[in-house]
Amino acid sequence: WKMGNPLVHFEIAWPDARKAIEFYTSLFDWKVKWEDETQYGIIDTGEKPCGGIMKAEGFPPMTAFYIHVDDIDKYLEKAKSLGSEVKHPKTAIPGGSFYAGFFDPAGNYIGLFEGAVEGNQ
Repeated sequence: WKMGNPLVHFEIAWPDARKAIEFYTSLFDWKVKWEDETQYGIIDTGEKPCGGIMKAEGFPPMTAFYIHVDDIDKYLEKAKSLGSEVKHPKTAIPGGSFYAGFFDPAGNYIGLFEGAVEGNQ
C-alpha cells in the first residue's frame, strides 16, 4: 500500500532558544549546533527526521513539524479549502528546496517541505 507523506523535520520555539537547547540536550542527549547568523539550532537526534530550535519571536512558544510533499502550492490550496490559514507562503531554501507553513483550523502550525530529503534521494 502507498504510505502517506512522511514527517521530515520538526522545530521547537521558545522565548529563550539557548535555554531550550540546554533543556532538550540535558533531557534527551541531543546534539545541537547553534548558528549565530541564522539564530537557529540544528538538532541531531541520531535519527531522522532532524529538527531545529529557535527563539519564538512574534508568535507563542510552539512545536511544529514539517511534512514532505511533491507540490507545496497544491497542498497549500488544499489546506486553505479545508479551513486553514497560510502563515508562510512557499519560500526557497538554499540547495533548491522549499518550505511553507499554515495554521490548521484549530490553530496548530504545520510546515510543508518540497525537495530532496537527505537519505531519501
